[in-house]
Amino acid sequence: MPRPFRNPQSAIRNRPVRNPKSKIQNPKLTHLDSHGRAHMVNVGGKPVTHREALAEATVQMKPATLALIAGGKAPKGDVLAVARIAAIQAAKRTHELIPLCHQLSLSAISVDFQPKGKRALRIQTRVCCFAKTGVEMEALVAANVAGLTVYDMLKAVDRGMELTGVRLLEKSGGRSGTWRRKS
Repeated sequence: MPRPFRNPQSAIRNRPVRNPKSKIQNPKLTHLDSHGRAHMVNVGGKPVTHREALAEATVQMKPATLALIAGGKAPKGDVLAVARIAAIQAAKRTHELIPLCHQLSLSAISVDFQPKGKRALRIQTRVCCFAKTGVEMEALVAANVAGLTVYDMLKAVDRGMELTGVRLLEKSGGRSGTWRRKS
């Protein structure tokens, strides 16, 4: 007989997570209540600060596919222009995609594309706002959606493309301050 589904998070019961390098004393899983149930974090008492996050994603592809982008000859049109608009739109709607994210009034969103050798396109997204909570998820969602849009625009010529390396590179603002990924 199959075992009944058990939510692994319920075993955690919001116990502190120990990280010796963390500046935050007694950190815990803030999206879980005292009974281990998911809830939206109350940020009402936090101060508004300038928040910024930088994320990246990479789309691996055939050299000929990257050449189509560089030459502006993709069958569906300007791949990077469409991917940039998709990333901006995605960052603005992150709260609709990620259930426990707060809706934020974003100040700026930038999306940059750089070839990475002959077989990859690097996407970087930077999101800024003045808010009570961070914009890491907005930057990560924007990078993901930009990569997915590149795939959509070019899938007719290269179905083997891969979206890889989606990660936060840096964040600033808020109680935890600045964090940068070590290279």
